[in-house]
Amino acid sequence: MFRRRRREQPDQAVEQEAAEPTRESGPWDADEPHPEAERIDLGGLRLPHNPDFDVRLASVGDQHVGVVVLYDESSLQLQALAAPRSSGLWDEVKTKISAQAKHLEEREGPFGSELTGEMKVEGNSRPARYLGIDGPRWFLLAVISGKAAADDTVAQAYIDFIKDVVVVRGDEPMAREEPIPLRRPNEQAGEAGEQRQGFNPFKRGPEISEIR
Repeated sequence: MFRRRRREQPDQAVEQEAAEPTRESGPWDADEPHPEAERIDLGGLRLPHNPDFDVRLASVGDQHVGVVVLYDESSLQLQALAAPRSSGLWDEVKTKISAQAKHLEEREGPFGSELTGEMKVEGNSRPARYLGIDGPRWFLLAVISGKAAADDTVAQAYIDFIKDVVVVRGDEPMAREEPIPLRRPNEQAGEAGEQRQGFNPFKRGPEISEIR
């Protein structure tokens, strides 16, 4: 009896410790301890609920490839990709973005290195910030454009949003840079399109649709 109690007590202590987040903020991996909060469940991403934000899915064909969040003359694009177990993708993705968009500068931001400059939208230029976060077997690309890319006060609302995102990588095998599947909140897993595209940060002009 005493030996059994001694074994149970350490296990209980470990469970209590595991329930507390080990970092101050995310983005979070679904399998790590993270704060409980009201979030929008999109399958591969769980997004914090903010009534001031207009959240929409970005789709190419039948596949939901990312999320667009609109707020205060600005937009935030989020895309979660599968990454190798041994290394992250941000250094490689930065090189690809720099080759597609000119006059970008690298600087330190809230998640490490980021790119700042301008992006072309329908022939016009808009201020833009490219942020990349490497997680366990996933990579999250965040692109802030418009007013928030030049105004740190507006940008902070987006930064706080990103810090509370939960990425659900899943255990299924996925190719490098393959988008992690997303779905509408009322869809069941597997109902979203089966066709999967490789990494291309919204270059093909996805269809944007509301999710509520």
